[in-house]
Amino acid sequence: MADRGTGDTGGGGRAGKSGRSGGSGTAPRTGADAPPGGTPPGAHGVGGLRRTLGFRDLVVYGLLFIAPMAPVGVYGTLDAKSHGAVALVYVVATVAMAFTAFSYAQMIRVAPQAGSVFAYARKGLGEGPGFIAGWMAMLDYLLIPAVAYLFAGIAMEALVPSVDRWIWTGIAVVVTTLLNLWGVRAAARVGFFVLALEIVVLLVFVVSAIVVLVRDGATRGWLSPFTGDVTFSLTAVFGAVSVAVLSYLGFDAIAAFAEEVTGGSRKVARAVLFCLALAGVLFVAQTYLVALLEPLSSAQLAADPVKQGSAFYDAVDASVGSWLHDLVAVSKAIGAAFAALAGQAAAGRLLFAMGRERRLPRLLSRTDGGTPRVALLLSAVVTLIAAVWAARRDDGLDRLVSVVDIGALTAFILLHASVVGWFAVRRAEGRPRVLAHVVAPVIGAGILVAVIVEAAESAQVVGAIWLALGLLVFAVQWWRRRAVAPKAP
Repeated sequence: MADRGTGDTGGGGRAGKSGRSGGSGTAPRTGADAPPGGTPPGAHGVGGLRRTLGFRDLVVYGLLFIAPMAPVGVYGTLDAKSHGAVALVYVVATVAMAFTAFSYAQMIRVAPQAGSVFAYARKGLGEGPGFIAGWMAMLDYLLIPAVAYLFAGIAMEALVPSVDRWIWTGIAVVVTTLLNLWGVRAAARVGFFVLALEIVVLLVFVVSAIVVLVRDGATRGWLSPFTGDVTFSLTAVFGAVSVAVLSYLGFDAIAAFAEEVTGGSRKVARAVLFCLALAGVLFVAQTYLVALLEPLSSAQLAADPVKQGSAFYDAVDASVGSWLHDLVAVSKAIGAAFAALAGQAAAGRLLFAMGRERRLPRLLSRTDGGTPRVALLLSAVVTLIAAVWAARRDDGLDRLVSVVDIGALTAFILLHASVVGWFAVRRAEGRPRVLAHVVAPVIGAGILVAVIVEAAESAQVVGAIWLALGLLVFAVQWWRRRAVAPKAP
């Protein structure tokens, strides 16, 4: 049973009757519930969101978007880059992303709204940075589901080769979109069972790996996933971390449902932190075990990049058997589709929030029975086009993956700046706590800048073009608003 309590609301959020919203509008809010500029959610008369989600539902959405077995696809690359210290890479990556999660927890209390980082940057930095944060996050939220749908299509094509991957990809988009249109609560219920399936498959892998290790022993040294299988290199570990942090993108989607959770903003903040910590434990555990089973050394994987993509499956095949390989593949196919479901839902909330504040067409802020169906449909159309386009190209996956992360990382940097802006610069809540409100966000932003520097050049170019387009859109909006603003006598 989901947690549907009405605990402390944090920074002014309200649960119960006064905090609920129907399809025709939301109750007026004040304080931290109100958006920057004092415009309450739903004040434009275009409907509101319903508070129906509990703590469990938030965690389900976060873990679905991340995917409990996210390291499967990048394990070989990380093992090669880190000289075998792949489990240590995920320990460091979890700590690195904890700074971002902590900044989310700070700003969720300040602005518990559907726009997530869009709302936080507006609150802490102003209208311009807020728009850019939402604009950059939009690139990530619209394209990450496309990548997940494509993963599902590729996996299903491997199981049923007679059907082209683009058809499977389209089917996945249609099914999950219908679930999202059904409502956030219904989608969370279905997502819970899919997530449970993924966890069961992960547990089967863990138990099977332990049985093999007890029976046959480890192929590598027992501490090698933390120390490296030949030599330890701190530089190599941090180089791999820049790739590993991308496995965590999605935990932030929880914040997009802030207006639909019972119990207030503190529950959302707890869910963000819990989801990141749980994902970190799962990632470290599975990469530690598969590294012990890996028949190839990290040097051999580094010398043969072709084998890196299938390294996880190859290790499972060689040590446990092909049956587990097939089970993991099916789980990944279903899990990828529902990761896209969570991403599509988060994208819809971001578009809804930006439409409500007139930063995107106002039509996107309309709701039907508490569900932002127009925004969800637009998100679905964009991801469908991107996913099917990529599915019909041999290099489609590489092209998508190279650009999806740059938007989220840029938005995260603005999130950290928002913490400093709200608490330390504006001192909106009194004297700031230096460690929480200055040191932690600065370190978090520094880590993300380093990750962007390490990103592929194509991703940097696309990110720069998208940023320039966003600045142009904001400039046009600013000019138009200034032109129609009443002039002082």
